[in-house]
Amino acid sequence: QNKFFYTGERNAQILIALLKEHKIKTVIASPGTTNICFVASVQNDPYFQVYSAADERSAGYIACGLAAESNKPVVISCTGATASRNYMPSLTEAYYRKLPILAVTSSRRSTYIGHNIDQVTDRTLLPRDVAKISVQMPLVNDDESEWACTIAANKALLELNHHGYGPVHINLETDYSRDYSVKELPSVQEIYRFTFSDSLPKVKAQKIAILVGAHIKWTIELTELVELFCEKYNGIVVCDQISNYKGKYRVFANFATQQTNFKSEIKTADLVIDIGCVTASKYGISPKEVWRVNPDGELRDTYRKLHYVFEMEEVEFFKAYTSSYEKSEMTFWKACQSEQDYLSITLEKAANNLPFSNLWVASQVSSILPENAVLHLGIQNSLRSWNFFDVPNSVLGYSNTGGFGIDGALSATIGAALANQDKIYFCVLGDLAFFYDMNSLGNRHVGRNVRIILVNNGKGAEFKLTTNPGAMFGNDADIYIAAGGHYGKKSKHLVKHYAEDLGFEYMSASTKEEFSRAVNHFVSPNVLDKPIIFEIFTDSQDDVEALEMIRSAEIGPNTDSHNRAKDAIKSVLGEKGIKTVKSILRK
Repeated sequence: QNKFFYTGERNAQILIALLKEHKIKTVIASPGTTNICFVASVQNDPYFQVYSAADERSAGYIACGLAAESNKPVVISCTGATASRNYMPSLTEAYYRKLPILAVTSSRRSTYIGHNIDQVTDRTLLPRDVAKISVQMPLVNDDESEWACTIAANKALLELNHHGYGPVHINLETDYSRDYSVKELPSVQEIYRFTFSDSLPKVKAQKIAILVGAHIKWTIELTELVELFCEKYNGIVVCDQISNYKGKYRVFANFATQQTNFKSEIKTADLVIDIGCVTASKYGISPKEVWRVNPDGELRDTYRKLHYVFEMEEVEFFKAYTSSYEKSEMTFWKACQSEQDYLSITLEKAANNLPFSNLWVASQVSSILPENAVLHLGIQNSLRSWNFFDVPNSVLGYSNTGGFGIDGALSATIGAALANQDKIYFCVLGDLAFFYDMNSLGNRHVGRNVRIILVNNGKGAEFKLTTNPGAMFGNDADIYIAAGGHYGKKSKHLVKHYAEDLGFEYMSASTKEEFSRAVNHFVSPNVLDKPIIFEIFTDSQDDVEALEMIRSAEIGPNTDSHNRAKDAIKSVLGEKGIKTVKSILRK
């Protein structure tokens, strides 16, 4: 009776499990110590067909011959030191002949590289024509490293036949575990890629959320196909300001999903279809699986549930899944729509009670933006604040979420405004982002169709939020972390003079009343004589309190107990804040 099973090293278990999921079973093993955990494990699994080759040079060419003849992937496994170097001739052959060879080079920890430790060679950088892709699978010590290893292994295995066959490389770390007591491999997150020519998997989910990240303006064709898809499969389209989907199954989701005391129906989706680029929102959906649709075909596992990647245009995907059509009862959409209608009343009441802040400004301006305007939002507070309040359907939204940094909000708006000088382009950003990019205002091409809201609270209010690690330092965070006291310390004259000297019209407000008197001019639907800067002076604590209030606004049938909600808010806001919050909470 066999007393040895699989190695106790989790990274090797993940690789072996995924080899079986991807139906790869042929292994050519070369002798060595660092690859014992891997080789002994596949040797003890009757699924694998293992051959031995003592010379890695020969092993690689044996794999080439076997892969070419069988038209199936072949794994080659070697130890540390110079063993992997001996794979290079055969992998070069495989690269140019497009043969699916998976080179698994085992090694000690990569942290040993460069420290004159015996048999440790650097395999982090390979010649371009040796492997299509090279990934590292370090030892697993927590959930994060397990996820990283799983994605790396999936990525490597899928690359064996991605855009044609070819060799790939996995560097598998080991600690020479002598534990071979693991009788069952772990359940692994297997990922598969499909192209338009493949037979596509069936939709089996009951509730589908098409989650749209940053997205360019939608075509009429894509909008109509998505609507057909939602009708057929009981779907919704989860959006924020930069998703730009304006179809009839749009769910503007941030207010509902970010309530601390309310469980949104949106979060019950069992399948998420991920389209677009980087999202600005964390909706808290925990689906059973995620399908990603993008022509880049990359494994981008934002939600840790990626199962299928569809390497195709969005139009191709939705057209394929709606070629036959039968309308469902759309129970998920109806439930989400009912929830949205119910929450809209709560949101309106909450907005009216917010302190003078970026959030309050968003609540007042969002609905009165002129038709066909374009909205650019700065990272982070402005983008988050405006994602609670919807804009007219004809207004498109953008933000620099690609790098998701403080840079370039003004410049991007100015550049966008050059494309259509008859359209109004709005930019909303905080003081740190404004001063970071303020030199762009001196550009001689700035159009009269540019309008800027500068929310000036004198520091990075982001670092004051209870969810931010900087909040624990209180006022001491202002010194260096939140960058307080720079840029004139909320001077009432600095931006005014700078703006007016550059040919801008300057407006300002320090109270709700001052703001209300000026806002109608700011949102005029006509291109005026000058671009406008509207500086809003707020207090950072008001900005923080407003966010806590808007996230704790709903107390109703889907919440935890009323007392628990009040306790949670009290712990954040204190007695003074509670008096304000009480006016918006449902008793």
